[in-house]
Amino acid sequence: MKMRMDYNNMLSSRVSDGITQQELDKLSASIKKANKAMVDKRAAGKMAWRDLPYNQEGAVKEINDYVNEMKDEIDAFVVLGIGGSALGPMAVQQALNHPWWNELPREKRNGFPKLYVLDNVDPERLVYFFQTVDPTRCLYNVISKSGSTSETMSQFMIIQQMLEEKVGKEAARRKIVCTTDAVSGNLITIAKAEGYKYFIIPSAVGGRFSELTPVGLLPAAFCGIDIKGLLVGAAAMDEACKEEDIYKNPAHMYALLHYIGMTKGKNISVMMPYADSLKFISDWYAQLWAESLGKQFDNDGKTVNVGQTPVKTLGVTDQHSQVQLYAEGPFDKIIVFLGVDEYRETITIPKTYADMPSLGFLGGVTHNKLIKTEQDATEYAITKSGRMNMTLTLPKVTASTLGQLLYFFEVATAYAGELLNIDAFDQPGVEEGKNATYAMFGRPGYEEKKAELDAAPAKDDKYII
Repeated sequence: MKMRMDYNNMLSSRVSDGITQQELDKLSASIKKANKAMVDKRAAGKMAWRDLPYNQEGAVKEINDYVNEMKDEIDAFVVLGIGGSALGPMAVQQALNHPWWNELPREKRNGFPKLYVLDNVDPERLVYFFQTVDPTRCLYNVISKSGSTSETMSQFMIIQQMLEEKVGKEAARRKIVCTTDAVSGNLITIAKAEGYKYFIIPSAVGGRFSELTPVGLLPAAFCGIDIKGLLVGAAAMDEACKEEDIYKNPAHMYALLHYIGMTKGKNISVMMPYADSLKFISDWYAQLWAESLGKQFDNDGKTVNVGQTPVKTLGVTDQHSQVQLYAEGPFDKIIVFLGVDEYRETITIPKTYADMPSLGFLGGVTHNKLIKTEQDATEYAITKSGRMNMTLTLPKVTASTLGQLLYFFEVATAYAGELLNIDAFDQPGVEEGKNATYAMFGRPGYEEKKAELDAAPAKDDKYII
């Protein structure tokens, strides 16, 4: 089963301010340059995430063996992570498992534990979590490549202390598993010193491109998901993304169309899945697209301030909250519909009010047909309004097709970075906020940043109401 991309409604033949064939042709030199850069960087090991579909076999075996060893000892698998290490596991879980997984009795989860993802340091979060579960019946997965991520490591320190107080240091060792770098950073040092089980994130793979490493594979496997299937799907998409012909390479074409859209003032990328299973794909995509492409400087040091703002929506829910803006508001968006051909369940509307024309037409119709019809109708309305849009379709949401989709977005993001002439793999804007936090807490080595913060002008009380 192959993912499809329909970009007819991005073109001037379909929408009033769409992309012309001449605009596509004009970029042939840029396309060739970007194609070469993708090949060269991969060959040089600068896109190590592109090899993940082929080199995780050992990790898959180790993960599955560990799951079989541990799953019967625990009630819940708890992810301590932030950014990609939280968004990826949530997206995969929502896509491939029952939407109310944690509410199902264990036998309906085929003996697998519940999944919780703790991705924020709101002080109420952990307290209420401990009131919800038996915290000593959980396995805590600490995910941090550096081991210095303040949010994740603070959660870990709280949980480590709690476990040691409740079950003792020896028993606590078996309730913590780390996912981190093989050599450098605090977390690998701690894991080895404390005797925690650990899994390795390949050193050259960045956080938001790490879902197909143990970062995402371990939580998925603990919920019974076919992690090998995710990698098989990603490998299939990788083959499609090796095509030099832009018209045969879906991820490159997706990036190119968005790049041209940006030059035409389309600075917002709307992701609108028409399936609850794909709801959190929008959240995962938002980080990938925003953090990778939102940059102040290009590769030549020139100030460019580029990037598209990703917006997450859900069809049909947000037809009643956002589509009015998309249809009649500013011409500054590209809407991406994300649909499925076949849903996993079917439910039919009863013929209850046949005598009421405004309801009777629904009788005997399935929700499957209703949601698909609403997707098609919204696409029509948006297109009629002259707004750029495209549709990505999965034949069915499976491990393989989801692997295709995740990998597709990763390649598209990298290719968009090449077209924009930026580094899609760093995040200096994020680092500035991290460094300011460290300085405010007096972390050694950040004295200069602390002096900078202290020298900042005070806020004027006049403008505080």
